[in-house]
Amino acid sequence: MKITSLVTGGAGFIGSYVANNLIALGHRVIVLDDLSGGVKKNVRPSARFYAGSITDESLVNKLFEKYKFTYVYHLAAYAAEGLSHFIRKFNYEHNLMGSINLINASVNHEVKCFVFTSSIAVYGTGTLPMKESNPPCPEDPYGIAKYAIEMDLLNAQKMFGLNYVIFRPHNVYGINQNIADKYRNVIGIFMNQILAKQSLTIFGDGQQSRSFTYIDDVAPYIANSVNVPEAINQTFNIGNDSVHTVRELADAVNLAMETKLDIRKLEQRKEVLHAYADHSKFKEIFKPKQFTDLHEGLFKMAQWVRANGHQPSQQFENIEITKNLPNNWNHS
Repeated sequence: MKITSLVTGGAGFIGSYVANNLIALGHRVIVLDDLSGGVKKNVRPSARFYAGSITDESLVNKLFEKYKFTYVYHLAAYAAEGLSHFIRKFNYEHNLMGSINLINASVNHEVKCFVFTSSIAVYGTGTLPMKESNPPCPEDPYGIAKYAIEMDLLNAQKMFGLNYVIFRPHNVYGINQNIADKYRNVIGIFMNQILAKQSLTIFGDGQQSRSFTYIDDVAPYIANSVNVPEAINQTFNIGNDSVHTVRELADAVNLAMETKLDIRKLEQRKEVLHAYADHSKFKEIFKPKQFTDLHEGLFKMAQWVRANGHQPSQQFENIEITKNLPNNWNHS
């Protein structure tokens, strides 16, 4: 009997790559995506696509009843971490309560394993590099929602036997990423600004430090995790070890795009200044190949971006709180 897997957010960036890897592994793939950040063309013809939201409990239950999923890969989320302060209700409804619909259905339909992409946003500000043993202390509603789902999965495993694998990726980039969203994906933002011949904008002095991970170094391991017995009911940081400041990243993107556009500094926003993780646990269990160098990954993405051209910037129209909203996000 063929394995059937649900991929939420499967028309999005990471989700579509995970779905493609599952197809290569022989899974029958069902994609559920509301197309708020993804595009239908990212879904392979061999996958069955449903346009809809994980917040639609009736739709979720109908899909579980129809397909009797073996595995659930939950990647659907509105991942604008900085913006989450100002869209708290939207954030919790979509990133938390929608996830609970999936967990409930997974328990009721005896899914074998629930694979969840969380985020290193769960750590907040803490000891660096961030380790899975660090006590989580998220500093924004996005991270709070992710950690709440993690805790719910732990509870569901103890109470109902729902197995899980949790991944905490960070700053994943590559071909097919949405570059039109001005609230997230800094590499895409920079490349889209370059295509429009605009200055590259950074918050504050650009000394915020992050690790940036090419998509092909993440998606295959997420897809195959259900086949790794040691990974079941475990949580993993996943990503590149190399750390770069945002200012260094801007220079690297300019180089990859073969431009020399200026840097424009914006007022410093409230954010975790330094966020990068330890990946020892992931390496021990998954034994990954060498990760893609930042400059190599940026060059690959830049070729695709230039071929597809500038994308109009997308506005989030339902800001709930305007107090302290960064000026370049304020479009009232």
